[in-house]
Amino acid sequence: MARNILKLGALEAQRTAFLLCDVQETFRPHVKHFGEVVRVANKMLEAAKLFKIPVYVSEQYPKGLGPTTKDINLDGAALVYEKTRFSMYNQELKDRLKKDVPNLGSVVLFGIEAHVCIEQTVIDLLNEDINVHVLADGVSSRSLLDRSLALQRMQGIGCFVTSVENVLFKLLKDKNNPAFKGVSKLIKEPTSETFALDVSAKL
Repeated sequence: MARNILKLGALEAQRTAFLLCDVQETFRPHVKHFGEVVRVANKMLEAAKLFKIPVYVSEQYPKGLGPTTKDINLDGAALVYEKTRFSMYNQELKDRLKKDVPNLGSVVLFGIEAHVCIEQTVIDLLNEDINVHVLADGVSSRSLLDRSLALQRMQGIGCFVTSVENVLFKLLKDKNNPAFKGVSKLIKEPTSETFALDVSAKL
């Protein structure tokens, strides 16, 4: 009997949701490589349009911490919602996912901070038997040590720690996919050398 291919790390666009966590302007001076996280977020939002994957965007206590940075184009996001819990996976998101993606199998997660909101979201999603792919090149923290340890912990509990390019090719599956040309343009934008070194050195 074949194993569940999603449990092995495969992705199917019609069973996938993208989650963007708390990339608010107020965090820019404090989070390492904030600009790279923003760049990845924009890339994933464009990819979501190509694959027709819904994107859900959380904002941590925006009354005090402000909204998502204006450097991210949220046009087309399925939901932008406020939260006070650190995990993105609150009742509002649960209800919306059930409505929008009734056969949800996998979530691709990116944003900040890796060791707080990202990690707690991963725990809640895995507890619901949802496969989680965290973009190592799309998450960060104020401390690179916290970021590194969080990625290790998340991988250790069953999360797929991966990259933008890996996820996009898994969604494509075939050069003949209509999204191929659009995705090819997206992956030609390189990760900054500094962030790439930090990612590889800390994993």
